[in-house]
Amino acid sequence: MIKRFIALTLLLAIGGLFASLLLGYTPDSELNQTARYYAERTSPDIGAANIVTAIIVTYRGLDTLGEVTVLFLSAAIVGLVLALGGKSGKTGRGTVPVGELLTTGTRYLAPLIMLLGVYVFVNGHLTPGGGFQGGAILASGVLLLLLADPLKRFSHVLIATIESFAGLLYVLIGLFGLVLAGGFLDNRFLPTGELGALFSAGAIPLIYSLIGLKVGAEFASMLASLSESETS
Repeated sequence: MIKRFIALTLLLAIGGLFASLLLGYTPDSELNQTARYYAERTSPDIGAANIVTAIIVTYRGLDTLGEVTVLFLSAAIVGLVLALGGKSGKTGRGTVPVGELLTTGTRYLAPLIMLLGVYVFVNGHLTPGGGFQGGAILASGVLLLLLADPLKRFSHVLIATIESFAGLLYVLIGLFGLVLAGGFLDNRFLPTGELGALFSAGAIPLIYSLIGLKVGAEFASMLASLSESETS
């Protein structure tokens, strides 16, 4: 009874906090100085039709680098914990029989999911999406493969190689921007091209492709480690 009362009190307190924020919210009638600069100058300066992408990859590229680093550490910790847990001698719970519908559907859907992931991060400078979204889509294809075949094993060496090289090239491109353009991860050391074209926005498509591969590899590593721990 006391636990329920405490939980209800916390919910009411949180609800009151959000209610006060909602009632006191007044939308801005115009953009502030920083937002106006981004809205007006991003496309002419960076050459990317997707302003959000340009900001994430260039203006706040160091923050994006930190995010993929955190994701890498999370994947490494998951793999380490599962590897240590596997030495305890506990047996897995076995596998659930997989239906023919899932197996057959995976054969057709998995390649399309992978292709969609590549499309999303290659076109991130033109349309909504980008490296993180495309990488997550790639990982969902890996998840579907594991659901269809729980005993399937992916090469951790290959996954680690893709993740490592993508991260290394990402940093190297950032250094190229620092040396050849205006700063770290400045995309303009490559031609910005015509606004709205596939080959435009300088190095942004290349940067986002590397981010997509890195994120996809990190998620795939976690999924593969979890799958192996369940079936071992």
